[in-house]
Amino acid sequence: MSNFMKVEFAAKSENESFARTTVAAFIAQLDPTVEELTEIKTVVSEAVTNAIIHGYEENEEGTVLIECELKDHNISLTIRDFGNGIEDVDEAIQPMYTSKPELERSGMGFTIMENFMDHFEIESIPNHGTTVTLRKKFLNNQSAYN
Repeated sequence: MSNFMKVEFAAKSENESFARTTVAAFIAQLDPTVEELTEIKTVVSEAVTNAIIHGYEENEEGTVLIECELKDHNISLTIRDFGNGIEDVDEAIQPMYTSKPELERSGMGFTIMENFMDHFEIESIPNHGTTVTLRKKFLNNQSAYN
């Protein structure tokens, strides 16, 4: 059994809550725990905020694409922008690294994503965008798929 959704929206900071809520509503069919739901909402927030702030440098003409697939008790999320890309992914994923210290960013977004998910991957091409792929298995839940 599986299900999927895809949503694309303007790279506006006010759409970050829309993205988080949309993914949370979609995964509700897996009957996640409050902790699992909070973790998913947090990683979506982090990835979308990164796309808006870093990928597009708050240029609202860009778009962010989220794809979400549920299969058995697994969630697979892909969050993609078509903006600046990341020059050095290895540097960007280091805890406390931020390319925007003037915005008082903590530099913990990628670290949070990596810690809350079972799988975390970044693909980025400078001037073409960044794709963050996240996966998590929900272990002890009954879902609509049982």
